Amino acid sequence: NYESLIRDCTDEARELRPFDLVILDEAQRVKNRENVTNQVARSIPRRRSWALTGTPIENGVDDLLGIFEFVAPGLVDATMKPRALGRAVHDHVLRRTKEQVLSDLPPKLFRDAELELTPDQAAAYQLAESEGVVRLREMKHEVTIQHVFELVLRLKQICNFDPATGESSKFERLEADLEECVASGRKAIIFSQWVQTLTELRSRLARFAPAEYHGQIPHRRREEVLERFRRDDGCRILLMTYGAGGVGLNLQFANYVFLFDRWWNPAVEDQAINRAHRIGATNPVTVTRFLTVGTIEERINQILNEKRELFDTVFGASLKSPRCGLSREEVFSLFNLHPADDAAADAA
Repeated sequence: NYESLIRDCTDEARELRPFDLVILDEAQRVKNRENVTNQVARSIPRRRSWALTGTPIENGVDDLLGIFEFVAPGLVDATMKPRALGRAVHDHVLRRTKEQVLSDLPPKLFRDAELELTPDQAAAYQLAESEGVVRLREMKHEVTIQHVFELVLRLKQICNFDPATGESSKFERLEADLEECVASGRKAIIFSQWVQTLTELRSRLARFAPAEYHGQIPHRRREEVLERFRRDDGCRILLMTYGAGGVGLNLQFANYVFLFDRWWNPAVEDQAINRAHRIGATNPVTVTRFLTVGTIEERINQILNEKRELFDTVFGASLKSPRCGLSREEVFSLFNLHPADDAAADAA
C-alpha cells in the first residue's frame, strides 16, 4: 500500500535498477503534487508509468496534474485551461466506463427528493443563517474559510434534523421509502457525512435493526458488520459514512442507495453509489438524493453540478464551459461574502 511505499522507498531503494513498469492503483492518492505520497511515487526509478483510477478529477484540474507528474512528467502544467488539458492528455488516457464494458450491468436510477423544511426546521435555519452571516460580516477581514465552513456545516445539520425538536422532512420521506424497500425484500444503504446523523437514524429506525459502518466502528468488527448486512435477511439497512464507504467495498446486493446529505465532492458521492452499482449487481440500483429547497444544500448542489461539468469538459463528454471546482471564493459566495483580497486561493 502507499503507506508501506513511503516507509520502504529509501534512498538505497531508489538506486536500484529501474523497473520496466510501475502501476499505481487508486492513483488519486497522488493527486496532490506537494504531498509525500506523490513525491515518493515519482521518485521510483522506472521506464514506464501507468495510473489506474476511477476518479482522476475530484476537486479540480490540479488533481489530474498531480497524476500526470507521475505518468508523463512535463506533459501538462497548471496554466492550461480544461479543454487544452484534455487535448494534451488525450493520447495518454484509456477511459472505459462501466456502461461501455459491462453492457449487461443494470442501470442506476436517480430520483431527487426535493423537500421543504418543516416549520421548526425553517425557523431554526433562518435564525442560524441570519445570525451566522452577521457574525461573519462583523469579523470583516479577519474572517477565514474555516469560519465560513463552520456556518455551512451548522446549516447542513439543521437541514437534517431540527436541533430542538428533532423534526426532519428528510426523515419523514426516508422512513416512507424504507417501508417500501423492506416490504419488497430489498436492501438499502444510507449515506451521511456525520456519525451523529447515523446515530440518530439508528435510533429512529430501530425496528428495522439497521447495521452501522463508519469510522467509530473498530476495524476488527467491520467485516462482521458487512457480513451481517450481506447474509442476514433480517438486516435490510446499512448506515454508512461517505469516508468509510470508500475504496474496496463490494455491496452490489443492495438495490437502494439514499444520500441523506450531500458531500462537497461529486467523485466521493459517485464512489459511494458505486459500492452498490458494480460488477455482480443483478437489479437496477435506485439512488435517492435528499435536498432541502431554499437552503445551503441547493447552493452546494449547483457547485457539484459544475464539478461534473469540469470532468466532462476535460474528457470530452461536454461542450459546456465549467468552473473549476469549489474555490475559496465560491465558499464565501455561498453567503454573498468576499474574502480578503490578499488571501490565497485554496481548494476546499
